[in-house]
Amino acid sequence: MNKLTTNILILFFFFCLVGCTTNKQIDLIVYNAKIYTVDSAFSNIEAFAVNNGVFIEMGSSQELLNKYQAKEKLDAQGKFIYPGFYDAHGHFFMLAEAMDEVSLLGAKSYDEVILRLKDYVAAHPEKKWIIGNGWDQNLWPDKNFPVRDSLDKYFPDLPIFLSRVDYHAALASGKALEIASLDSAYFVDGGLISVNKEGLPDGILIDNAMQLVSKHIPKNQNSALLKMLRRAQDSLLSVGLTSIVDAGLTEDQIDALKVFYNEDSLQIRDYAMVMATPSSVKQYLRSGTFESDRLTVRSFKLMADGALGSRGACLLHAYHDAPTHGFLLQSPKEFDQLIQRLANSNFQVNTHAIGDSANRIILDTYGKYIKNGQDRRWRIEHAQIIDPADFSKFKTFQIIPSVQPTHATSDMYWAGDRLGPDRIKTAYAYKELLNQYGMLALGSDFPVEHFNPLYGFHAAVARVDKNGFPNGGFQMENAITREQALRGMTIWAAYSCFQEKKRGSIEKGKDADFVILEEDIMTADANKLRDIKTLRTVIAGETVYQRSK
Repeated sequence: MNKLTTNILILFFFFCLVGCTTNKQIDLIVYNAKIYTVDSAFSNIEAFAVNNGVFIEMGSSQELLNKYQAKEKLDAQGKFIYPGFYDAHGHFFMLAEAMDEVSLLGAKSYDEVILRLKDYVAAHPEKKWIIGNGWDQNLWPDKNFPVRDSLDKYFPDLPIFLSRVDYHAALASGKALEIASLDSAYFVDGGLISVNKEGLPDGILIDNAMQLVSKHIPKNQNSALLKMLRRAQDSLLSVGLTSIVDAGLTEDQIDALKVFYNEDSLQIRDYAMVMATPSSVKQYLRSGTFESDRLTVRSFKLMADGALGSRGACLLHAYHDAPTHGFLLQSPKEFDQLIQRLANSNFQVNTHAIGDSANRIILDTYGKYIKNGQDRRWRIEHAQIIDPADFSKFKTFQIIPSVQPTHATSDMYWAGDRLGPDRIKTAYAYKELLNQYGMLALGSDFPVEHFNPLYGFHAAVARVDKNGFPNGGFQMENAITREQALRGMTIWAAYSCFQEKKRGSIEKGKDADFVILEEDIMTADANKLRDIKTLRTVIAGETVYQRSK
C-alpha cells in the first residue's frame, strides 16, 4: 500500500467517524412537554424535532437531544402542546373591520346603543360614515327590532349602518337610506325592507336588502386594509389559531389576500371560500383553484337562508313566535343550477344553512349531484336546525357538518321561543351530526362569536355559557367529548379543507404548527377552560405569538 492510498484511507475513516458522531443540524427541538399529537391513535409524546418548517421526528426528550443539534432548543417545562388550532368557519375581513367600528355587543337596550354611538361619534369626529356591529334585540326588555327614529333625531346628518350580531340584519339611519336612494319599500328577493305604519322604510334591512345600503359604504385602500388584517391576525394568533377558514370573500378581497401573502405580510394560514355570485363563479371556474403555502382558494360559499335571531332562517313550519317561515336567499331552482355547475368543477361547495327547510333543500340538492364514492367533502355551514328525517342524509351523501358550538350557548336563551319545544330538540345537535358523518369541523363564526377556540371547546363539551349556565348543560345529549372537540378544531377541521395530510396533527412530515397552553384542556375543570392562556403559537416552526411574562 503506497503512501497516497494510506492517506486516502485515513481521510475516509476520519470522515466516517465525524459523520457518525456529529449530530444533524436542525432548526428546533421542543422537549419536556406533554404533547397531544392528535394522530389516529391520539398519542401523547414528550418531544419533537422541526426542520425547514415541518415536523421531522417525535420521541423522548433525551433521544432527540442526543440525536440532533438544534439552532433553538425549547424546554416546555412540562406545559401542554397541541396541533395549531384551526377555526373551520370565521370571517377575517369582518373581524378586522369590526375592530374599527362601534361595538354594540352586549348592549342591554336601544338607549344603550344610542349612548355608545354618541361616545363613538364624539371620539371620531373625522368619520364620514358610522359603522357598528353587535346589537341584539333579544337582550332588550321589549325584544323588538329598533327603528331609525332615534338615529335620525341624534345624528340627522350622519349615514349610520349598524349590523345585528349575526350580520343578517342591519339598522340604517335616514341619511344612509338617502344616500342609497332608498325612500320607499319594495320586494327584495331573499331579503326584506321593513316599513313603518306609513309604509316607509323604518331602517331595518334583512339579509339581501342590507346590500342596498352597504354597497355605498366607502371601501378601505389596501394599505389601511393590511393594517387592519394584521391587527386582527394578532388577536387570532394570541389564542392559538394557526389556520382559519375565511367563510365567504369577494373577488376583491381574495385579490388583496393574494397580494398580502405574496409579500409575506400575513402569517396565519387562510382557507378562503369565494362568495358565490354570477361573476365570481364565472371568474374562478375559468382561472381554477389556487394554493400557496398559506393561502388556499378552492371552495365556493353559498348562502341558503338567513339567521334564526332575525327570523330569516328558512323553516319547514312557521316560527313558534311569529307568523313567518323565514325565507331562502335564492330559489331552489337557482341553488340546483349553481350546485350542478360547481359539481362539474374541482371546487368544494360549502353552504350556509340555518333552518330545517334550508338544510333539507341543500342536503337533497347535494345528494343529487354527488356521485357514489366521490370524495367531494362538501360542507353545510352551521347545520343549525335539522328535521329528524334529514340527519341520515349527512351520512348517505357524505356531507361534512361545519358547526360553531358557541352558537348553541349564545342562542339557548331565546332559540326555544323561535322554534318551540319540539324543534329545539333537533337544533344544535352536534353529537347526532357527529354520529352520522363521523367528524365535525368546529369553528367560531367570528366576529359573530368570540374567536377564542377554547370558548367553542368549552361550549361543545359542557354546553354552558361563560357563567356556567344552565346548571347541567343545555341539551347535554348533544355534548361531545374533549377528544372529539380537540379533533374538531385540529385534524377534522383540516380534513374538511383537504389539508389533513399536511396539518391538523403533530406527525412526521406535517407543517410544524403548534400551540403551547399553560394548562391541559383535556383534564382541566370545565369551568376553567375559557380562562386557559396561550403561552406560544408557532407556524411552520416560527414563533408568531409569545405571551409576555
